[in-house]
Amino acid sequence: MIAVIDYGRGNLGSVEKAFRRIGMPAVITQDPRSLDEADAVVLPGDGAFHDAMANLDRLGLVPAVRRALDGSRPFLGICLGYQLLFSTSEEFGEGRGLDVVPGAVRRLPAGRKIPHMGWNRVEHAGELRLFDGIPSGAHFYFVHSFYPVVAGASRPALTEGGLRQTRVAPDARSVAPDARSGAPGVAPDVRSDASATQGLPLRAAWCEYGVRFAAAIEVGRIHATQFHPEKSQRWGLRMLENFAAIVKSGR
Repeated sequence: MIAVIDYGRGNLGSVEKAFRRIGMPAVITQDPRSLDEADAVVLPGDGAFHDAMANLDRLGLVPAVRRALDGSRPFLGICLGYQLLFSTSEEFGEGRGLDVVPGAVRRLPAGRKIPHMGWNRVEHAGELRLFDGIPSGAHFYFVHSFYPVVAGASRPALTEGGLRQTRVAPDARSVAPDARSGAPGVAPDVRSDASATQGLPLRAAWCEYGVRFAAAIEVGRIHATQFHPEKSQRWGLRMLENFAAIVKSGR
């Protein structure tokens, strides 16, 4: 069974309905015990970063969420639930996230309509299991005003192509860099507290919207997307089917 965390943010019904459509049992819950007993955990979300962290804390869910992120089970973060995995966010002032993935959440640059809302292409190099059977350049549905700057994303050829380093993740090969070194776009003293991710490669898929950003990541059994797979029709359902297959396989 998949547990979908209910902390007062996100299209919980849409996520549960999408899993039901592909034949994967899912339950919406605020019960820490249900999170501990689930085969996999999904953290969805819409809204403000700090409010979401406050709600998780108020409901006593933070310890259970951290246990779900210890690498022993598949985990899927969606939209705000993706951003909460990072160390910090500058939304309404600097604040701490779950600090599982080193990096910082920044506001999308001026020059394009904000929020970034609607369909956009996501490019990948065939390395993320969520994208099995999904072509690079497939369109997914986005709604967000902030994006994560990922410390340590692997950089296949498709992420380079003359793109300036300051517009993508710092050039590192694992998710355990010393962020105090002043890597571009990463808040000072940003270090992950989750031993489950230490030393594991962090792979990313990419989207362009005024800046090239990591639209999805995979590090160990942790998967996350900035877009909404439950709203992304054909390819979104295929992605949820891929996550369900990961859950069933125990990988």
